[in-house]
Amino acid sequence: MRTEPAVKRAIAFVDGQNLFYAVRQAFGYTFPNYDPPTLAAAVCTGKGWTVSQVRFYTGVPRREDKPFWSHFWRAKLAVMGNQRVHVFSRPLRYRNQTIVLPDGQPRTVLVGQEKGIDVRIALDIVRLARDDKYDVGLIFSQDQDLTEAAEEVRKIAATQDRWIKLASAFPQSPTSTNLRGADKTDWIPIDRQTYDGCIDPRDYRLKPRSFAPGEAGARGDNDGCASTLG
Repeated sequence: MRTEPAVKRAIAFVDGQNLFYAVRQAFGYTFPNYDPPTLAAAVCTGKGWTVSQVRFYTGVPRREDKPFWSHFWRAKLAVMGNQRVHVFSRPLRYRNQTIVLPDGQPRTVLVGQEKGIDVRIALDIVRLARDDKYDVGLIFSQDQDLTEAAEEVRKIAATQDRWIKLASAFPQSPTSTNLRGADKTDWIPIDRQTYDGCIDPRDYRLKPRSFAPGEAGARGDNDGCASTLG
């Protein structure tokens, strides 16, 4: 019989872009202003879990493509490294995408896409469960592609006769349209008060004068983050 541990070691797996898009929709913030270690600690404290590790994953644009966001992410990731966060990043890949404007006219824009981020998260979730590195895998993502990883962890728990929980934490408000966490996990909604208590006090954004007028990536680049999901 699997015994539930008295002290539950938790590893937080933070999908930086997935979390930001959910934050933007739920709370209206226009750039990734979360502090992953603080956010992980807040959720774990509320559940009686002990944070043993925080892992962060994101795509990062090249400076020549998006200088503003390239600087932002490199500065933010450097600070996370100093906080002993395990950081995994990959360059974004760009492609042309046609969108339809509100007036009905098509427009072709350059869109950055993450490749391999969700795969890396899934591999780490499974690997660290197999190696008995956590009792609770706390996933900051609503990506349903992680369902297979959750199923593998259940098999590991059965094979090793261990108690293992996977949970999916995500921002939620009346403006949120996605109210589901990753399938096969426990869902933990994050309210505005909790999130606001976990905002990074550091501002990694460059001043507007750092860019020539019209230069790609200058402040006002309307995306508010580094990439689209993919």
